[in-house]
Amino acid sequence: MWQQILILGLISGGKYALLALGFSLIYGVARIMNLSHTAYYMMSAYLILYLNQVLHVPLLLSMLIAIVAVVVIGLACYKFVIAPVRERFTTVLIVTLVLAIAAQEVVLLTFGGYYRTLPKLIPGNTYLFGIQLTKQHLLTLLIVVAVLIAFWLLLFKTKLGVAIRAMAQDREAANLMGIPESRIATITVAISVALAALGGAVVAPLYILDPVMWVHPLVVVMAAVILGGLGSIKGSIIGAFVLAFTEVLLVLNMPQLSYLKGAISMLVMLVILMIRPEGLFGIFMEGER
Repeated sequence: MWQQILILGLISGGKYALLALGFSLIYGVARIMNLSHTAYYMMSAYLILYLNQVLHVPLLLSMLIAIVAVVVIGLACYKFVIAPVRERFTTVLIVTLVLAIAAQEVVLLTFGGYYRTLPKLIPGNTYLFGIQLTKQHLLTLLIVVAVLIAFWLLLFKTKLGVAIRAMAQDREAANLMGIPESRIATITVAISVALAALGGAVVAPLYILDPVMWVHPLVVVMAAVILGGLGSIKGSIIGAFVLAFTEVLLVLNMPQLSYLKGAISMLVMLVILMIRPEGLFGIFMEGER
């Protein structure tokens, strides 16, 4: 039983961690609460579906094309829709929510409200800790680990990472040091959207696709980011895995209540915030920033 909880929690947590990383990153650097973030996750999955099943592009190539295309779409949305109002918090919330709903409606009109599935990139099953799982699940887990390591190296071992962290720590001081705010914000948006698109690409063969598949991850990701401490990269990752394991425990032990997964995530977040209002790793005590 514990092996199943461990494996499913790691896989689900990895998906949420990719999304939470991007969400937290763009908030930390540009102070944008992007409610359309998980819509890019959905768009990536459906673009892969269209390329693979309508245009008959090989699955791996479809994933690569979809990630690039979604990044371009995300950058366009930022430049022409979000950036002009980024200093107005409430307006940003409304605009990004409208973008997410618009993406949902485009998918609904294009593909209908039917559930869709994609073939596995790597078919077949394997065993891990005595638990049978698909090779696609194992591949997803390995990709998530690789991306988390690569992201850490980018953030802490490169000049770009130093600039991103400086901008997140103190925007005015970073500007005085000659760090180009607009350029760093644009690069951060690209990385954020790429993480969401990658999340959609790696889980698309594992889950059933539907036009509202962005809603539940958005609830969990927001809960994870707030739980970990707004703007804290480390906190977002830990929060994502905490909520993922909570969901897995609920589904395995009380499957009849699985539809309450989102509510459970919010409940866990509220309990933690009652104990630590700044979250697990609040910004003001965040050494990494």
